[in-house]
Amino acid sequence: MTIAPAAFLGHGNPMNALETNRWTAAWAEFGASLGDATAILSISAHWYVNITAVTAMAKPRTIHDFYGFPDELFAVDYPAPGDPELARRIVDTLAPIHVGLDEDSWGLDHGTWSVLTHVRPQADLPVLQLSVHASLPFEQHLEIGRALAPLREQGVAIVASGNVVHNLARIEWGNPGRGADWAEDFDTSARTLLLSDPASISGLLDHPAYDLAVPTPDHFLPLAYFAGLADAAGGGVTTLIEGCDLGSLSMTSYGLPG
Repeated sequence: MTIAPAAFLGHGNPMNALETNRWTAAWAEFGASLGDATAILSISAHWYVNITAVTAMAKPRTIHDFYGFPDELFAVDYPAPGDPELARRIVDTLAPIHVGLDEDSWGLDHGTWSVLTHVRPQADLPVLQLSVHASLPFEQHLEIGRALAPLREQGVAIVASGNVVHNLARIEWGNPGRGADWAEDFDTSARTLLLSDPASISGLLDHPAYDLAVPTPDHFLPLAYFAGLADAAGGGVTTLIEGCDLGSLSMTSYGLPG
């Protein structure tokens, strides 16, 4: 039995979709590990709604959920197919957790396609998105991550896309490739927990810099899904790349080999 890999990718600036840098190189390296994966399930910070849902359309649209960027970025299309049958299997896999089937409202937002343009530039695998339920407590996000584990045994690669540290109000434009001390400390603490005991990731909620690192939970919660997958696998997390950018963004990314 071949188990598909999983990853948490710090996606950061949407312009990464068009650039080649050390972050995108790490995403491409993860893409090379997909092997015989039959589909990709993405858990993106940008589908943050009051329900757990999965995209179930045959042809998901490319969503440009941002503003103020060059026209070249708005022209990006990631034409991966969907897979309605797999969507229904995901609903069954997560039962008794209620999961809605989204057949027409969402698609692939930039938390997904900005990384997949490097992970799988061919766009030849079906891609589905699972929403982040805004009203659930942290531990339930962790539990959903654990519950997703059987999908990897069915060839589904799982990508959680967010940022361990994401505070746009504290961006330091003159500090590329580095983080403020509090951001670096929070990022290091996350790495220590993920590599040693993924189930304990909720300990970050008590970190002194939590309110600075996570002013809103949307970009942080995909990490819980990845930690749940890692816990179900008994550990084995690897660091794909580490580091912060612009003072208050963590671009650290993690892998869970198949």
